[in-house]
Amino acid sequence: MKTTPTPVPRPVAHALLMLLLVLSGLDQTLLSAALPTIVRELGGADRSSWVFTAFLVASTVVIPVYGKLADRWGVRPLLLTAAGLFVVGSLACGLAPSMDTLIAARALQGLGGGGLMTLTLLATTALTTIEERSGHLARLGAAYGLATMAGPLAGAFVTEHLSWRWTFFAALPLALGAWVGLARTPMGRPHGGRLPLDWRGALLLAVMLICALLATRSRALGTETATLLAAAAATLLPVWLWSQRRAADPIVPLSLFTRPGFAANAWLAVSTGMSLFAAVVFLPFFMQTVRHLSPTSSALHLLPLMAGLMLASRRAGARLRRGAAPRSLAATASIAMAGSLALLAVLLHAGVTSPWALSAAVLPLGAGLGLVMPVLTVVSQRAAPATHAGIATALPMMLRALGGAAGVALLGEYLARHSAGGLMSALAGVFTAAALAALPACAAAWALPTRLTPIAAPRPTAA
Repeated sequence: MKTTPTPVPRPVAHALLMLLLVLSGLDQTLLSAALPTIVRELGGADRSSWVFTAFLVASTVVIPVYGKLADRWGVRPLLLTAAGLFVVGSLACGLAPSMDTLIAARALQGLGGGGLMTLTLLATTALTTIEERSGHLARLGAAYGLATMAGPLAGAFVTEHLSWRWTFFAALPLALGAWVGLARTPMGRPHGGRLPLDWRGALLLAVMLICALLATRSRALGTETATLLAAAAATLLPVWLWSQRRAADPIVPLSLFTRPGFAANAWLAVSTGMSLFAAVVFLPFFMQTVRHLSPTSSALHLLPLMAGLMLASRRAGARLRRGAAPRSLAATASIAMAGSLALLAVLLHAGVTSPWALSAAVLPLGAGLGLVMPVLTVVSQRAAPATHAGIATALPMMLRALGGAAGVALLGEYLARHSAGGLMSALAGVFTAAALAALPACAAAWALPTRLTPIAAPRPTAA
């Protein structure tokens, strides 16, 4: 007689989902401290930056595809596929004999990691009631943000005490354990889809995103190549929009952006990515270049940012659960993020070089990120019909990644052009530009709804 495997308890399922999201977040920044060691062992210094680019491009491109397929086929099969790709990619990275092999393995790992970023949120939505959901999503958002910031510290520690290869090998048993547990966990039912899948729109979107992301790598590819890639992305945009209007079941339903608050929420996602990565990239750069701290020590100065994010995300989840206005939370978050970046710029303009003074200045930035991350997911899901919940959840994740990539590229270009006049002054300009870029998010926050739209939803899947 055939028996059905017993599902894991819901608290265990939530812990496993958080674990997968943390592993994906860590791998975005894990190698930043280990890269010099990798170059010494594998060579290929001229291609080393592609270790990050391959993961970023692959993970960003697949986010909307996973979201759309989850709407049609259900969350669990896609989550298990993404986790499987992540495991295989991690193993290939750890075993890589050359820089080119490592870059290819990082792309494979990114194909899985991009799915984990979205599908863990969707699985959590399927496993929770509406009353519970905001708290769980807030904890996931905090875990993801903390993992992204803790990546350099974790990578430096593992590389120093074991080997850079163990930054990948250590994730294998954890990811495999999560795969086994979640394979037995029901995660809602697929909405199906009798209309043909929009493969043309998916392909156009993928090529457009690849061109746009690679265009941010002007220093690696050259200005002429980057310009051509940017022009290609700009040319593909109207073609893709036309295809979405013509498709019977578009990969990205443009009607979502006409729903109250969805477009403003999308801009907030872009701004959040820019603010997060501006701090995670350029503050450690200052600590290592100006103060000559080790990678591990410089990463420790992100602790106030992490603390602010963790504490504020818990607060945001609790307030959303009690019916707080998304508009007020997002407005407070946007002001905190812009103000924190402006404070960093003022301190650097004034010649302040104390590491702890500068790291304390990013505490409000962490608090702002913690407040806004659950808002992004909850508002997107509430604004979309149930049949589009997957792609509605995926879009803010994709836009946050794009905002981070574009922001770091533009700010890095500014730094390269102005560092000859003094590195402190150039870094002050970087954070000034980041603060100005965060200001439109304050206006976008006021376009969010004052209250979450009540929806009738089924009870969570039993586990």
